[in-house]
Amino acid sequence: MDVKNVAQGSFQEVLIEDGFFVLKIQNDGAHVQKVARDIDSSFIQFHFCLKGNAKFIFNDGRYALEVSEENSLLLYNTQLDLPMNLELNPNSWLVSVVLTIRKFHSLFSKEADYIPFLSSDTKDKKYYSQEGVSPAIAVILSQIMNYNLNPSIKELYIKGKVYELIALYFNKSDDADIEQCPFLVDEDNVRRIRKAKEIIISRMAEPPTLAELSKEIGLSLKKLKEGFKQIYGDPVFTFLFDYKMEYARKMLETGRHNVNEVGLKVGYSTASHFISAFKKKYGTTPKKYLMALANS
Repeated sequence: MDVKNVAQGSFQEVLIEDGFFVLKIQNDGAHVQKVARDIDSSFIQFHFCLKGNAKFIFNDGRYALEVSEENSLLLYNTQLDLPMNLELNPNSWLVSVVLTIRKFHSLFSKEADYIPFLSSDTKDKKYYSQEGVSPAIAVILSQIMNYNLNPSIKELYIKGKVYELIALYFNKSDDADIEQCPFLVDEDNVRRIRKAKEIIISRMAEPPTLAELSKEIGLSLKKLKEGFKQIYGDPVFTFLFDYKMEYARKMLETGRHNVNEVGLKVGYSTASHFISAFKKKYGTTPKKYLMALANS
């Protein structure tokens, strides 16, 4: 892994293989951070905002695209270079995956027809796409940002996570097409569903039932269930489970809380129930997870 210092900022770059790399960009300061990097028209770019807000500026400032927390931006234009000219707001984190179009096509050669911008009538045109980040992708992004591993296996770990990230990004279910679900075009409904997400996160130790949640946000139970899965990729309580486990993992890593305290914080009345849930998510117990971290 290298830290690239450029005229307008710094970032960490991890080379996956020729024509395929990852950028980890963090701005934990109080001022906007500017980052620049040359990227030519032979590349596809995936930008994921873990927290905060970022702005990509094109054509000498005449055009900009924003990507906000829990959202992603996909960019490619076979006719035009799209160099990175980024403004990252304070307290913002971004993970960018950049690979050549040739490399990208090789990943999906058999599935090309299922990916919109690989179809024969669009593959030679420009393509910009903005969409939300699912909880499963959010976990991978967090792991890419925060891993603590033996240097000898860091590159292998990152490579695996990046392939997993791309696979999940394109894991669209048949019912995930917004045209199939017209109510999602309604910004008010989207706002209500986002409010539902905020409610369950803020009360994760004692979340409301789906019926209570639907009443609180003023949306029918059917629209809540369908809309939440459309926007966040998972049913409400699957999303909440993933969120709680990730929250618990981060609490444990601080070393300031024992297993009981963490379990109570995320809504488990007994340590055994929490340990069971943690193992279901991560395949190991909290204690063994922390021991593995310490050893690495």
